Parts: sequence; structure tokens; C-alpha cells
Amino acid sequence: MTENCYHCGEPVLTGDSYQVEIFNDIKTMCCPGCQAVAATIVASGLTSYYQYRTATADKSDLVPEELQSFSLYDNDDVQKDFVSQRDNVNDVILSIDGISCAACAWLIEKKLSGQKGVIRIQVNSTNQRASVSWDPNQTKLSKILSSIHRLGYQAAPFEADNQEIIYHRQTKQYLYRLGVAGLATMQVMMLAFALYFEIFSDMDEAFRNYLRWVSLIFATPVLLYSALPFYINAWRSVKARTLGMDVPVSIALLFAYSASLYATVQEKGEVFFESVAMFTFFLLLGRFLELRARRTAVAASANLLKLIPKLATLIDGSQLPAKSLQPGDKVRILPGEAVPADGVIISGITQIDESMLTGESIPKNRSVGDSVFAGTVNIEGNLDIEVSKRRQDSLISEIVRLQDEAQMTKPRIAELADVIARYFIVTILLVSLCTWLYWTQQQPDDAFWIMLSVLVATCPCALSLATPAALTCATSSLGKLGILLRRGHALETLPKVNRLIIDKTGTLTEGNIELQCHEIYIDKPPAELLSIASALESFSSHPIAAAFAEVTPNPNVSDVSNDIGCGLTGRYQNQTWKIGKPDYALSDTSLSEVSKHQVWLSCEGNAIASFHLSDPIRDSSFALIQSFKEQNIETTILTGDSSQHAMHVAEELGIDNVVSGVTPKGKLEYLNELAPHDVALMVGDGVNDAPVLAGAHLSVAMGGGSDIAKASADMILLGDDLQRILDARARAIKVRRIIRQNLAWALGYNIIILPLAVLGFVAPYVAVAGMSASSLIVVANSLRLLKDPYEK
Repeated sequence: MTENCYHCGEPVLTGDSYQVEIFNDIKTMCCPGCQAVAATIVASGLTSYYQYRTATADKSDLVPEELQSFSLYDNDDVQKDFVSQRDNVNDVILSIDGISCAACAWLIEKKLSGQKGVIRIQVNSTNQRASVSWDPNQTKLSKILSSIHRLGYQAAPFEADNQEIIYHRQTKQYLYRLGVAGLATMQVMMLAFALYFEIFSDMDEAFRNYLRWVSLIFATPVLLYSALPFYINAWRSVKARTLGMDVPVSIALLFAYSASLYATVQEKGEVFFESVAMFTFFLLLGRFLELRARRTAVAASANLLKLIPKLATLIDGSQLPAKSLQPGDKVRILPGEAVPADGVIISGITQIDESMLTGESIPKNRSVGDSVFAGTVNIEGNLDIEVSKRRQDSLISEIVRLQDEAQMTKPRIAELADVIARYFIVTILLVSLCTWLYWTQQQPDDAFWIMLSVLVATCPCALSLATPAALTCATSSLGKLGILLRRGHALETLPKVNRLIIDKTGTLTEGNIELQCHEIYIDKPPAELLSIASALESFSSHPIAAAFAEVTPNPNVSDVSNDIGCGLTGRYQNQTWKIGKPDYALSDTSLSEVSKHQVWLSCEGNAIASFHLSDPIRDSSFALIQSFKEQNIETTILTGDSSQHAMHVAEELGIDNVVSGVTPKGKLEYLNELAPHDVALMVGDGVNDAPVLAGAHLSVAMGGGSDIAKASADMILLGDDLQRILDARARAIKVRRIIRQNLAWALGYNIIILPLAVLGFVAPYVAVAGMSASSLIVVANSLRLLKDPYEK
């Protein structure tokens, strides 16, 4: 039976001569054209075309129309895999192939930020990704991708597996180009020794010209093939009317080759083919090592997604791809297997290794009703879970997305470095021109090569790498510690903190609030009153509500409203019942003044019952407060609890100030009343902390806290260990130090090398080595951030 071409559907008459691996399976093509197009589709990360296409490609036009226009990505079924939605805004992380420096990132941001419907775009040159938000009513994802494509870059939705393929393809391309440049450099250098050091003293002019032609033959593939990425990047910049790092590089290469070619053809003057080959080789070597270093820096977040298994086993024994799981699906997880999706345990008791999320190595006990997260590992028991979220909405996907956004959010120092680098390129070109004009009058034979040295030696690659390389390494290392950055300024602000403001319940304390005792003030059964209290508290997500969760709520309580930070109000038997703080629940608070009970239940303002709650202090709270006090940072408890418990916690921990019994508005007002020189770090977990978390200079939300608190914070502590905040501060201080070192080195190198090059003291090959070494030093210094944050 004749097999049909997987790409176009035509009969295959060539046997299995033309094959492409698609979806981990070998597919047969009918001709080299279909094979080449299919291979390009796979290499570009567009394999989803084959998954969702409705017909095979037209033989008259091998590249499908939907791929040419990227319209495939506008399909709702396709977007489910990588697009997240919030408030009628779509968000996507794109992988962009072809970014070589910060100028590329700036160019993409500049061109797309003005496009209609694009709300926000941030590009990270280190991990070669872009975070894009757009209004689907005004523009389409295909239009955004087309705009990036027109700039000369390849963009596709980020997928960890495809990213691995792209990285290996880039590595292979660099190695090929490096190999050509390296072999040619060795050959041309040997010829250069013969030409310039007169090894053969009796060499006649004909033989000298012959060696020049041989050098030309070796140098030409280097210029046309190995150096091609530099020309492509330079052309992108020129076409967009801006200047990137590769503009002076390309000018230097083309000028040097053209001048040497002219000297060879005319048989007079000097040739520097060895400089062309060596310059290209060292520059490619530097870029390749930067690629490897970037890979190391961003691998942590990208590898998180790889922890999700490929396949999931349903309760009925059937298997399906884990990414296809939908809310409501029931999955069985055996001991040692990774959890394939976020869900809730419906059967089984086990321990779960959550270290990949929280950085804490001790497994957590989990049983029926507890939540489990994709990528975590089931240690010992058989589990059945009900899936609660799609893969793209899972906690692990959200972590990767927020890490990418944090890396793309540039602090002021990074933006300043980018601006300096762009203006510096203009300065380089002007100084090079002036250098050439001056030396043309003084030493015409050396003018061109002195100008070339200026162009090469002062390329500001290291300056543009100084900040993003450090920030990317720091963000990745914090992710391993269980600290998730949501906003890029966090690392910049954390070392400046001189005031710690922290919530009590669920933050300094464990949040495992227990009902210790109660007191009844009317003649009614305690069980009935507890059930009313439980019914009211069931409408709150505050940790206090958990203390009443074991009591069956009264089903007749209705019309419950939650006054955040104060309490709850509802109707029962045509009367208004309240539970909460005494000044909220009681019309007469005199009774509460002689009681240590924190929570009061009232009917029509009259005291019905009061409850005393206990909440143990976290072990890590002691270390956190002690460390901040040793650094002369003032500490304050800011809590809505009006009882004496806040004062007790403050005394236990040695906290300087206590501000208790305040509403969410009151918390924000307290923050706004701080002295102008105070830089406050706010730590909280509840809904009532959201306003002050959003308003603080810097804020941290507990991972187990409310969603609105986490959405308002600058950082999220994925576990419950407050000492991780100390690790984050140590890391931030180290980041600041390393960024300063990087900038000092990059600027210092250029300040020193520029006058030396202008004066003619720097040969082209020395300039090449110095420029490459400068970039590598910056990257190597940044990689130190992947080590212990307390190391110097």
C-alpha cells in the first residue's frame, strides 16, 4: 500500500528517503521540499500546526497560509496551551530566537509597544523570552508574532521542550561557525607569520602575493558564513533606525576585509585577513560562552516545567497526555510518581515532596481534602486526585510565568545601562571617524587600522550584559530557595529596607488557630451558638475562620457579608448576628474590656458569646526578628487583632512596636504616615493585608496566604520559613555588589582602552581579545550569584 506524505498528502514514491521527526515519531515525506518545510516548521517551534490543521498543505504552496500569517496561533484551542487570561487581557510568554544583546530587546520593545492593542511587552535578552499582554478585542497574537518576524526575529510561544530544541540548535550553529572560523584563523595566522615576520627572507613579490591570495581564500568563508549573525543583527538595527552592538562589529569586519581585498588585488599595501578571522573567532567564542552561561542562569525556571510528567493515569487505568487534563478529571498517582496536575486528594494518605516549589526538603503530610501541585512527588501512598486546574493555570506554570516577568522588569539601573550603551555606540562611531581623520593626516598607512582598533576594543557588549546577567542569575537562585519575585525592583529595594512591618496571624504565627475556650452570655445551647458562628465564619478566608471549620455550620444563616478586617454580619431568625472584633460586634464594649477573648458573637449588638483562640508562633519568626534587629532595622507588628495576643507575640519576639486593632484602611494610613526616609518591608498573608502590601515600598506575601495578598505583593514566599526572607536580603545585597562590580569593570575597561586605541597603542588582535574577555568577565562574575548568597 502506498504511503502518503505527512506534510502535503501526496503519494510517497521515494521510499523512506525523506523523513522528519514530528511528535516523537518519524514521518515520511514525498520530496526534499516537503522535508525541508516540515523540518523548518518543527525547528521554529510551530509543530502545533500539524496537531490542529484541518487539511494537508497545498502542493502548489508548501508553506501553509496559516503559518505564513501565524493565524494558527489565533485558534482558541491552540491558545489554551500557553495563553492566560485576566480581566479581558491575554498574557503570553514568547521564546524569541535571534536576540544577541540588550539592543535587540530594546528594539523589539520599542517597535511593538506602539502597536494598537499591545498593552505591555518586556523582553529579556538573557533568557531570550518576551512577556506580552494584549487586548484580544483590538489585536491578535498572529499580528504580534508577524511584527516580531518582520524585525528579523523568530518568535513562538515558550515551551520548555521546544526551548531545549532551540538551545541545542543554536549551540550546533555556533559550533559550526566557530569551527570554520577557528580552522581558518589557524591557517591565516601561519601565513601571516610568513608575511609579516619575514620568516622567508628571500621571499619574492610573486610568492608574497600568492600567500595573500591564499589568506583571502581562507578568510572569505569566515566573513560570509561565520560572521553572518553579526551582519543580520546590524541590519535589523539599521533598518529600525537604531544602533545595536553589532553595528560597529560589522563595520569593523567589512572595512578590514575590504581594505585587505583591495590590497591583495592591487598588490600593494598591507593585508589583515588574520585580524578578520581572529576577530570573528573570538567574538563567536564569547557569544557561545555567553549562551552557555545564560543557559545555566535560566535553567532553573525552565526545568520546573519538565518536572510535570508527560503522561497521566486516570482512575479507570487509561492514560493520556498530562497537558490534556481538565478540571474534574480523576487521576491515580502511585508512590514515586510526580503529580501531573494541580488537584485535590479524594482518596489516600501520603507524604508529598514539595521541595521543587518551596525549597524545603522535608516532605509534607497530605490526606483527603488537601491540595497537591503539579510537579511535586508522591513519596509513599497511593493517591487519587481530582484535577482542579489546567496545566497553564497550575501553580508551577504561574511560578515560571512570574519569574520570567520579574526577570523582564528592569530596575532603574538596568534601564540606565541600556541608555548609556545606546549612546555609547554613537560615541564610538564618532570617535572612530575622528580618529581616522586625524591619523590620515599624520600616518596615512596606519589610520585605517587604528580606527579599526577603536571600533573593536570599545564595543559596549559588557556594559549591556552587566545588569541583566546578574538579575537573571539572582532570580533563578531565589526560585530554588522558594522565593518568587513578581516585580523587578524587589532586588534593588530590599538592601535599602530600614523598617520591617509584619502581620501577626498566619505570618509571625503559624495560622493554625485553635478554639481554646468560649463563654456564653445567654441561656442557649453552646452547640447552637457555635454552629451560628461557624456559618458566619465560613464566608471568610481569614485563618481565624479555620478555627470554626470543624463545627457544622447552621444552614439557616443567610445574607452574610464580610467586612474585611472587622468581622462578618448575617441574618438568623430575622435578627442581625455579627462575629468579629468587640468594637464591630458589640454596641457596648465594656464587657470586652475585662475579657481576654478576641472574637465576639452578638445578636442585635448584644453579647451572645466570646471565644478565646490560640495560635503558636513560628520557629522561624525568632530568627527573622533577631536578624533584623541586629541590622538596626526597626520592627513593627501591624495587625487587625485587637486582643492582648499581639502584645504577647511582640514581647516573645522582642518586636519594637505594636499597632493592633486596625482596619485595612488603617494599615495603609499607618504606612503612609511613616517618615520620608523610611523604606518599609511589609510581610502579610490575608485579604486585609492586600492594600498595605500593594502600598509598601516592598512587600512579601506568604505562599499559604490569600490570592489577593499574593497578587498585591512584590515577592511571594512559597513555603512558611520566614528565614528565606533573610536569604533574599543577603542575595539582594550580593546582587547590588555584583552589578556595581560589573558596571565598574565595563565602564572602566572602556575608559582605559579608548584613549589607548585612539593613540594607536592597541593592535586589532589585542582589541579583539580585550573586548571578548571583558564580556566574559561580566558573565562569569554574575554566575557567582548561583552560589550561596552569604558568600562574598
